[in-house]
Amino acid sequence: MKPFLQVLRGEAQKVPPVWIMRQAGRYLPEYREIRAKARDFVDFCLTPDLAIEATLQPIRRYGMDAAILFADILLIPQAMGQSLAFVEGEGPKLEPIRDREGLKRLTVNGVAERLQPVMETVKGVKAALPGTVALIGFAGAPWTVATYMIEGGGGSDHALIRRMAWSDPVLFGGILDALTEATIAYLIAQIDAGAEVLQLFDTWAGSVPAPLFERAVIQPAAQIVKAIKAHAPHVPVIGFPRAAAPHLAAYAARTGVDGVGIDHMTPLSFAAGAVTPDKALQGNLDPILLLAGGETMTDEASRLVRAMTGRPYIFNLGHGVLPATPPEHVAQLLAAVRGA
Repeated sequence: MKPFLQVLRGEAQKVPPVWIMRQAGRYLPEYREIRAKARDFVDFCLTPDLAIEATLQPIRRYGMDAAILFADILLIPQAMGQSLAFVEGEGPKLEPIRDREGLKRLTVNGVAERLQPVMETVKGVKAALPGTVALIGFAGAPWTVATYMIEGGGGSDHALIRRMAWSDPVLFGGILDALTEATIAYLIAQIDAGAEVLQLFDTWAGSVPAPLFERAVIQPAAQIVKAIKAHAPHVPVIGFPRAAAPHLAAYAARTGVDGVGIDHMTPLSFAAGAVTPDKALQGNLDPILLLAGGETMTDEASRLVRAMTGRPYIFNLGHGVLPATPPEHVAQLLAAVRGA
């Protein structure tokens, strides 16, 4: 069995498997070259030939232990009928959903069918990957995707979604439930196309008010994991509730995930105490260290590996690769992890 999959079955490895979030991205010159061939970012994600190439580039260059599907978490709201555009220098822009009429305009049925280009990418990548490399499919978790859908774009304080969650829990719950149903269909389609592992990105979990965490984060994730396990019990799920350290124990215990991604703000020692040892931990080097490179980076990477000795562990960053990262630093990082 592939080492990456063994870890997610609870088996510690002498040398931890490695992949890094946003390993296919702007820091690679070959990525920038193919990105220029697409009309826009959505077109890039939905053009299988380009998305397959983007997914495979870091595997060819570095030999990671897992490839992650090249796509975007906001393809789901677009497939549900919400307008989506990526504005250069500003990020994603969506027509906000802030009332019941907006919710009624969303269509859950047929989301996976409308995202068939993504499934073609999964199939193409699976066929091209070396036999030892696992293929990760993914989606954004409902809270995180809902932040963009309700706010109309990115942001830091997420005041609009928090206000809705408190003042109109029925509308808020309707949006979460629609997203949960669509995400289940989308991820099951990825499994059927060849994904061997799934990651649920809850990038903005840290902005959820503590009394709402169960409803906004844990319940949707638990529903998604339950549906995935009913369809494909052998496919492991990694949850990444970023910046939500106080809730790690509850998240790991109640969602049913097989592994938990740890951000760089959370000590791995704390995570190891909060998450039972049968579940894998993944993380959590600061992406700024990868940007800086050098001995400090390699020493910290080696320290993380040593600290997780005897525990099911996947080496990764605490968030995605920064676009300005020199590609040679990634090679140095992998050498340090594998030589620790």
